[in-house]
Amino acid sequence: MQVPLQRVPEFAVKDPTSLTHLICHTCFKRQEKLHRCGQCKFAHYCDRTCQRGAWLNHKNECSAIKRHGKAPNENIRLAARIMWRIEREGGGLTEGSLVSIDDLQNHVENFGEEEKKELRADVESFIEFWPPQSQQFGMQYISHIFGVINCNGFTLSDQRGLQAVGVGVFPNLCLVNHHCWPNCTVIFNNGNHEAVRSMFHTQMRIELRALGKISPGEELTVSYIDFLNVSEDRRKQLKKQYYFDCTCEHCQKKIKDDLMLAVKEGEHKPSQDMVKEVIQFSKDTLEKINKARSEGVYHEVVKLCRECLKKQEPVLGDTNIYLLRILSIVSEVLSYLQMFEEAADHAKRMVDGYTKIYHPNNAQLGMAMMRAGVTHWHAGLIEAGHGMICKAYAILLVTHGPTHPITKDLEVMRVQTEMELRMFQQNEFMYYKMREAALQNQKIQVMPEPSAEASQDLFVKKQ
Repeated sequence: MQVPLQRVPEFAVKDPTSLTHLICHTCFKRQEKLHRCGQCKFAHYCDRTCQRGAWLNHKNECSAIKRHGKAPNENIRLAARIMWRIEREGGGLTEGSLVSIDDLQNHVENFGEEEKKELRADVESFIEFWPPQSQQFGMQYISHIFGVINCNGFTLSDQRGLQAVGVGVFPNLCLVNHHCWPNCTVIFNNGNHEAVRSMFHTQMRIELRALGKISPGEELTVSYIDFLNVSEDRRKQLKKQYYFDCTCEHCQKKIKDDLMLAVKEGEHKPSQDMVKEVIQFSKDTLEKINKARSEGVYHEVVKLCRECLKKQEPVLGDTNIYLLRILSIVSEVLSYLQMFEEAADHAKRMVDGYTKIYHPNNAQLGMAMMRAGVTHWHAGLIEAGHGMICKAYAILLVTHGPTHPITKDLEVMRVQTEMELRMFQQNEFMYYKMREAALQNQKIQVMPEPSAEASQDLFVKKQ
């Protein structure tokens, strides 16, 4: 079910603009207290083991940052790491790779004027950062590396898979083509570095995981973008970011578009003008919500979502993507604000809609189901919460595998909620009494702070 494509440290860097002091630059584990590199003052590590493990890739970078005076953006650091490796090992295929980074498409010839301007700026910044004593590369080759990163940079998440923290390039992964309804998914597995017994100790890796049975000779495909967009918008996004026209069956036949644009049926079916008005209102509200989320003004986010839902309710169908986007945001933010009952109601509607649209083994669906299950548990809705956690666990066993930190966390939740459900079924009154007493003796558990980012696509495009 899994094919490790390439170990992560090869061509991967932490994003210097996000959580620099909280994420280990080797294992990507999130911690409050990390050891800082004494030379460059930029890189942070869990301990000496992580620091030693990073030294081969960090050695040149460390002195370059020290000389430059600051760390450049992640694309420049990634390009530098690639070229330092070429300097160390020479060109051609690296160990475990089926294709050389030199052979990957850069699509520089397809760049628009704005992209060419950004490319020139990156190349100039790279030349300023690149040490004069290192092997010198021509402008064309440097542009090629930036073009490869631009089209093939892979989003790396923290150990819980909840936030993007870096970018990497994995040549083998670039061989897998896109399909909107793929038969595989790609997952970043941080591995288990703390296990004492070697059989449980695993390295970080990129995994290509099958979503179901694959016939001999069938092409392996992944989705480069989130499926939760109508076919026309997906095709535009793919053309803009990856320079190809998607010809998959779902795009050609516009499969599921009717669900994503659903409106209320029945006696009082809304007019086309009313639908257009509500969709435009939803788009405008989402822009305001993104601004409020980025500023951390979560009560304003809830207010905007409630106003938008009031407009959407009589007009949009339960699977309409604009309704689902608002439901996803409001359920997450309400959970963070400890308003669990209202959050659970919105989360249930969200996963019901997602289930009708997404592939049954879609990672986004599994993560949404997990969040909804936890929200229901916090709201005291133990039966519904346990059911959602079980469904999420079944999906993530396929998409993430049993060794992934998220799946292991979810297994603990599943066992705990199963035990609580048995208690609830035996004596509902005593269950709530014990739950109330337990919660009173503990600090209020704060839910993870909502991310200002939309769901991450498989590949990251420089904005």
